[in-house]
Amino acid sequence: MHKNPQNINAFLFEQGCSEDLRSLLTFISRAGKYVAHAIKTGDLGKAGTSNLYGEQQLTLDVLADEIFGEHLVESNLVSCFASEEQEELVTILGDSGKFSVAFDPLDGSSLVDTNVTIGSIFGVWEGNGFLGRKGSEMKAAGYFTYGPRTTLVLSLGSIVDEFVLNDIGEFQIFRNNLSVQPYSKTFSPGNLRAVPERSEYARLLEHWISDTKTLRYTGGMVPDINSVLCKGNGIFTYPSHSQYPEGKLRLLYECAPMAFIVTCAGGKATNEKGQPILDIPCRNLHDRSSIFLGSTEEVNNALQFFSPQEPE
Repeated sequence: MHKNPQNINAFLFEQGCSEDLRSLLTFISRAGKYVAHAIKTGDLGKAGTSNLYGEQQLTLDVLADEIFGEHLVESNLVSCFASEEQEELVTILGDSGKFSVAFDPLDGSSLVDTNVTIGSIFGVWEGNGFLGRKGSEMKAAGYFTYGPRTTLVLSLGSIVDEFVLNDIGEFQIFRNNLSVQPYSKTFSPGNLRAVPERSEYARLLEHWISDTKTLRYTGGMVPDINSVLCKGNGIFTYPSHSQYPEGKLRLLYECAPMAFIVTCAGGKATNEKGQPILDIPCRNLHDRSSIFLGSTEEVNNALQFFSPQEPE
């Protein structure tokens, strides 16, 4: 635990974060606080609407999307934002704004009724828009976890810090400089429906099991990657298969921000072909990607199973 538990604004000020970015991140942290409250007290049922992917939205999906959008507008700093729940870019200040923000307002919302940890993910770019831009250009990325505690894991591009929502409604610094070690003791294998048609994935899973690694899988990207960062090792995989030939997870809202955070913590993040996630430009707001991220040596080893020459 951090010896001096400052609130997020004071902590970022001491770290030399610019006033504009610090202000924006404070507004985003406030949005996360309200989403956490909505999860505890709100309607868990279906909203009667579908998002652009044809997935039925929960009332909480819609509410979380509105909460983040409203706080970005109130910040008076945002050129535009893109949400996983909305088909089109939402323009606020246009070229007069300082930042563009992409977010997944409620990652893992289908798990809400089981009362397991879920989260929100966001990435911040300087300037107006996302098309043609890469994850490596982000000024900040973070995610919230809504579990026994509400936490915010945040990186400005060098180190990764964890904040916890305290009993007076402020995010205060909890742990500094989260790091991911090169070797992994755990594995989080997403998209197991790919196993019947991808023998390389089946062999990779068999390798992990025979290597006596520990399974850590919740069905949600945020809690699984949070485990990697908080425990200091692990790997999360989500390869493609016939239903999603490019991968299922969205580059802009999920893969790029998480890759930014894990990479800043000393880990590695690539697609199944070994291309760094942070080097992939955004061609469409809803691009998808496969993803392997976590402990560097474990990602490298996993990629060998998906290459023409497997490890012996």
